[in-house]
Order: sequence, then structure tokens, then C-alpha cells
Amino acid sequence: MVYLFIKEIQPLCDPSDVIIVTSCLTKDMTCDVGLYRANAIRVLVHIIDSSFLGSIERYIKQAILDNDYYVSNSALVSASHLFSQSTENATIVRKWVGEVQEMLIQRSKGKSEYDMVQANAMRLLYQMKSHDRLGLAKLLQQFSGYAGSNIRSPLAIVIVIRLAGKLLIEEVANYGNSGGDIRSISSLSKLCFEFLESSLEHPDNMISYESARIICLIPNIGTHELSRSMECFRGMLISEKPTIRYAAIKTLSTVDKPRAVALCNEGLEACVADENKQIATLAVSTLLKSGNEATIDKVLGILPSLMSSIEDEQKISILDSLEHICLLYPSKHRAIVGFLSIVLREEGGFDFKLSIVNSIVSLIRKAPETAESSLLILCDFIDDCEFSTLSTHTMHIIAQIGPKTRSPARYIPFIYNRVILENATVRSSAISVLSKFAAHCPSLRSSIFGLLKHSLNDEDDEVRDRASIAVSVLKKAMELNPYIAPDLEEYNEVVDEPVEGDVAALVFLQQMPMNFKSLEKSIQAYTSTPGLMERDEQLTFSSLPVIEDSQEDNGNIDGNNLLSLGNKLTETKIHDPAAAVYAIPELASFGRIFRSSAPTELSEEETEYVVRCIKHVMPEHIILQFIIQNTVEDQRLVNCTVAIEGDSQCFEVAGEVAAESIKYGETANAFTVVTRNPDEPLTPCNFECALHFGVIQVDPNSGEDESDALDEEYPLEELELSTSDFMAKVAVPDFRASWNGTSDQNEALGKFTLQLKSMKEAVSSVIKLLGMVACDGTGQPPKSDNKPHMLHLSGKFVGGHEVLARAQLTTNKNGTMLKVAIRSDDKSISDSIMSCIH
Repeated sequence: MVYLFIKEIQPLCDPSDVIIVTSCLTKDMTCDVGLYRANAIRVLVHIIDSSFLGSIERYIKQAILDNDYYVSNSALVSASHLFSQSTENATIVRKWVGEVQEMLIQRSKGKSEYDMVQANAMRLLYQMKSHDRLGLAKLLQQFSGYAGSNIRSPLAIVIVIRLAGKLLIEEVANYGNSGGDIRSISSLSKLCFEFLESSLEHPDNMISYESARIICLIPNIGTHELSRSMECFRGMLISEKPTIRYAAIKTLSTVDKPRAVALCNEGLEACVADENKQIATLAVSTLLKSGNEATIDKVLGILPSLMSSIEDEQKISILDSLEHICLLYPSKHRAIVGFLSIVLREEGGFDFKLSIVNSIVSLIRKAPETAESSLLILCDFIDDCEFSTLSTHTMHIIAQIGPKTRSPARYIPFIYNRVILENATVRSSAISVLSKFAAHCPSLRSSIFGLLKHSLNDEDDEVRDRASIAVSVLKKAMELNPYIAPDLEEYNEVVDEPVEGDVAALVFLQQMPMNFKSLEKSIQAYTSTPGLMERDEQLTFSSLPVIEDSQEDNGNIDGNNLLSLGNKLTETKIHDPAAAVYAIPELASFGRIFRSSAPTELSEEETEYVVRCIKHVMPEHIILQFIIQNTVEDQRLVNCTVAIEGDSQCFEVAGEVAAESIKYGETANAFTVVTRNPDEPLTPCNFECALHFGVIQVDPNSGEDESDALDEEYPLEELELSTSDFMAKVAVPDFRASWNGTSDQNEALGKFTLQLKSMKEAVSSVIKLLGMVACDGTGQPPKSDNKPHMLHLSGKFVGGHEVLARAQLTTNKNGTMLKVAIRSDDKSISDSIMSCIH
């Protein structure tokens, strides 16, 4: 208790008082009682610094070799703590490598109590050599031969296995492996892989499992090299211990090699009926990823009883696997959708039911021939759905897909039942869905018109308003374009679609060019722009300021999940980055700013004068806002300007606005106006920058001036004006529709090799280079770098030109292969954006 008290009270004491107890603890380190020696070492290492460590170094080295396993173990653990405390301590501890290795070999044969001593000794050796790759390789070469024979401690062998795995994965990353033999990469990779395979046969399950797990983590490993690991897992799946079965099946579920995992299918099928539901769930998910058509039938027969006894999170993981297997075996689509319909009618939470609906929708989009049968399942579901939000979401999905089927009229009764039987939220949504059906299918307008008239007297205001608008619009559409039923002979040849310019299609089907959040920001930016509110011009979408979308709001949201968007919308205060420009009348006269860039650092944070630049882009001008901060206490800066100089024919400096005075700790703005020549092609340009200012010495205490202004010049970093600075990050509501609606005559194509081996880095780099925003959730790269990734990007170029891009990225051992297609309404703009990639 005394040792524990000293250890806990030390952080609260003055460092100068530590000397009082260190002498006592040092005496205890040399006494005859092992318990005292061990505890004294453990406490002492927490209260001393590197200057005192040298005086007790020999005692700790003796303790490492002590015959008492408790003392030796305490010394090794304490040495590990010392190593992590500071670089000075680490330098001293590295000198003990001889004693640690001697202890590791001496205790290879002895009582089981020394197993932990061996493990801690191996852990400390790994720490000592963690930043020395050659040292780690020698350590592995020295002790890999002991695995399963001379090293007694299983934990010590596990540490060696992880060391071998680390070195092997680094070898594969450095030299690549395109599916060939891993042993042929290098002599080190051969040593590591052979050691891992030999450990698979160890009688201790912990060691064999760790070896198999590490082998499965090797990138691009071949199926034949996984065979021995799969045999090891197959034996673990029939173990009597649930922990071993769970560990094996958890690892198998992460292996992205279905042919290799298929070797364990017999054991996985046995685990489906396991009493432990976690094991049974993982077995089902893994079987669905690696099994064949016969396996699917077996799993579907077992699933109903399993689904009733597991949590919703586990059910969702099984649904993801079902969706994946349905795409691999289209012949099983009917059986899988039938199973989903049964599960959809059973009890479950909101997330579970939403996952089922999204799975059905995903299958419809990837297998359009199944749309009608799947939509009928969704129609049955909304009859019994207890979640208003989910019912609304499902009805809008029916409105998107239903009118494009052969018999859209069959879905109308299901939707109208919601108008009669549901609450106001669902009723108003059903009115909108019926309106979309009528807009899509002129043949149904008269019938839907009659149904909607019944809702004109609804007790809810929202329902009445939507019904009133729908009735009014449909009435006008039927008057302007009355539907004439075709003859029976022509019936199959007539397309039931609205004519061009149809008012109902314009109101109910045409999407807004921006969401409501962006519309709110645009209107606020419009009202804050000087002079715009006094004009008599009509307010249209094209006249609103461009508001950039953040990557967090657009890049990582899946467009298929409509509900995820609602959870992202929060009320935030809108800040206009161009407010400082509009506050100066001379600059406000240039007009509305198209976009403003993020601040660019032109000096280090630790320098005397900190300068950042924001680029405000207009069609013919660029206003450079230099944010200047004075960090010198006895100086006041006056008449501060930033002079820029470049050799571009496209840009020319037109004028400057100086910051009059900047006291210590204050920040002020200086502006430089650059004119853009529209006749010259837009090319990147680097400007040399220098801060010009006058320095007045001041009294730090009183703040009074003590001298006249002395002109000074302070060099800054170069400022780059790139093509991407003229691109606003604006997302389109439907990228696929926008891409198909843009002509390919102005398309620019390119193929590049990026020196980036990570898919995440490549995606981020392409988005940054082009200055655009990711759409449809493509900004989130796949977890595996081995799979190609398609990136959808959109933006608006200065002048209001919409730009779309599709980029396919594929990683290999040489880097990342990038194929890009860029479309806009101007070929020169497409070519300029393509030139951003370098």
C-alpha cells in the first residue's frame, strides 16, 4: 500500500520533494525481499527523470536477470515505460538489449511463471528496434527459429508473428505483388512467410490463429497461398470453445477472397445453427459472400428462424450480404426478394425496415426487369408501416419508379389508401406522389384528378394546400393538352408520356437546380450584396449568387438514401466571405463576387508579420484580400500594401487599397485588384509577393508613438492563381441525368498516372486539383485499394458555366491510373479544367 500511495501521490507533489523518497526506494531495490524489490522498481520509474536514471541503471539491469520471475517481470515492464517516456530515457534503455536477450533465451526452459517474462522481454526488444527496419529483420531472423520449440511463451511467439506480418506487409507495399508468389519478392519476404506458415501448425490455438489472421491481411495475396490458413480456420470452426469459433469466423468474414473462403463452407454451414447468435450471424453473412447457389437455398431455409432471434444490427449485416449475392446469382432474385417481403412484414425497428427498403430499391435499379414485382412488395409494406417517415420515403420511391413500368395504374389504389387512412404527414406525401403519377402519365390524369378533389376539404392545411395546387395544375394541363385514348391497334405503340412544355411535368417533375439549404444561402447572399435590392430586375435562379457546397454535405452522402439528407440539415449562421470587399465602396462597384477561395498562408505563423490571402473571383477581376496581423509588440504598421509581380499575359495589376494602421495584436485587410484579360486563355500564374509598410516604434506600455514611419519591405511566399480558383463547388441534384443531358461535343478526355498508391489520397487529390465537389457519395473511397473507383464531380465555372466530370481511378504498384472525362457547354473550358491535373 505504501508503494501504491507514493505512485499515486507523485503527480500532486513538487518535483523538488521527489528526492525524499528516491533514496528509500533505491535501498528497497537492493534488499533481499523480492516483493519489495519489484514494487520499488515499478514506483521508481514513475517518479524519476533521465538525469537520475543513470544512477540506478545497473540495479534495473540486475533485476532484469533476477531469478525471481516477479522481479524480472517488473524490471522489464518498467523499462518499457521508461522507453516511452522520453528520447533520453529511450537512449539509455537501448543499452540494455544484451540483458533483455539473455533473459529471453535463459527463460525459454523453465516454469510456466516465466512465460510472461519472456513475453515482456520480446515486447521490449520490439520497442527498442521499432524504428530500425534492419534491426527488426535481424530480430526476426534470430528468434523465428524458436517459435514452437525453444520459446515457451505463446504471447512472445505472437509478438514475433506480428513482427513478421509487419515486415512482410511492408515488403509487399514497397516491391508490389501482382498475384505472384510472395516468397519470390525478397529473401526477407520468404523468411517471414515461411515462419508464418510454420506457426499455423502450432498446437496453441492463439498462435495458429494469429498466424492465419496475419496471412489474410497481406495485400494481393493469392488464393493458393491462403489455402493453409483456410485449413487452419476450418479446424477452428469445429472447436468446442465458442471464443475460438467466433475468432475464426470473424476473420473469415473480412477476407475478400470468396474462392479461398469457400474451402471453409462446410464448417460455416455447421455454425449457422450455433447457439451463439453472433457466430450464427457471421456464418450466414460469410456463406452468402462465398457460397454457391445450392448454399443460398440452404441459408434461406434457415434464415427465418435466425432473424427472429437476433438484433436489428445483425439483421442489417445479413441484408447487405443478401443484396450482394443477388447480384452474383440473378436466378435467385425471386427467392431473395420473396424472403425480403416476408421479413418486411415482421416486427423490427426503423433502421432495419429502412435497410430492407433500400435493399429492394438497390436490386430494382441493378435488375430493372424485377421492378414491378418489387414495387408491389413495397405497396403492401406501406399498408402496414408504423413509421410515418419510412412510409413517406417508400411512397416517393414508388413515385420515381412506378410511372416507368408497364402498368402504373396498379399502384394508384395503394397510394390513395394512404390519403384515406393515414395521418396528415403521410396524407400530404401521398397527394404529392399522386401528382407525380399524373404528371408522368397523361392517361391517368382524369382519374387522379377526381381522387385529389376529395382532399380539397381535408382538415389539415398542408394536405389542402397540396391538393389545391395539384388540382389547379392538372386542370390546366388537361385543358392545354387533353389526353386522347389511342385505338386498340395503336395502343401498344403509343408512349404514355407528357408532351414537351407540359405544365404538370414542369411543376411536379422538374427538379430545382439547388436544394433549399443552398437556396436560403443564395438569397441571403443576394440581399447582402450592395445595390442588388434596389434593382427592378426579376429574381431568378440564374440571377442568384453561386453558393459553394461543402464536401461534408455532398461528398459523403449517398443519394439513394433520401432520409440521410434530412439528418444533416442544421440551422447555422451564414457567413459571407466577401463582406469585407463589399464594405469598401471602391471595390463594391465592381459588382457581385462569383466565389471566394479558402485563405492561403503567405507566411509562417511564428513570423513577425502573419499574412494570409483570400482570392475573390469575378468574371473580369480578381480581388486579392490580404489579411495582415502584427505580432511585434513595440511596432505599429501604417500604409500596408502587398505588391505582386508576375509574367502572365492573362492577369494585370489594376490597383491597391492599403491598410492604414495595424497595432500590435490587431488584424487588418489590404486589397489588390487584378484584371483578367478575357481574350487570353486562362492559364495558371505564380505571383511573387512582398509586404510594403511603414514601421512606427511605439511604447509597449503607453502605446504612444516614439518615432516617425520608416518604410520596410517583407518578402512573402509566392501566390498561385490556378484554373481551379475560378471553379465554384456546386453539386447537381441528379448527376446521372445532368451528365446524360450534357452534349459530348465539348467533352475533354484525359489519362494520367498519379504517384499516389492510396485510393483515399488519389480521390482527395483529384477533387482538390479540379476544384469541384463530389456527388452521389463518390467522395468516400472504397475500403479496399484493389477495386476501381468512379468519382462523379460537378462545379460551376466563372460566368455560370456548369461543368461535370467523371474520373475512374485504379491503383497498382506504380501508382494510380486516372481516366477523366469533363463536359461543359464550352470546349475551351473543358480543356482548361483538364489542364489542372499535373
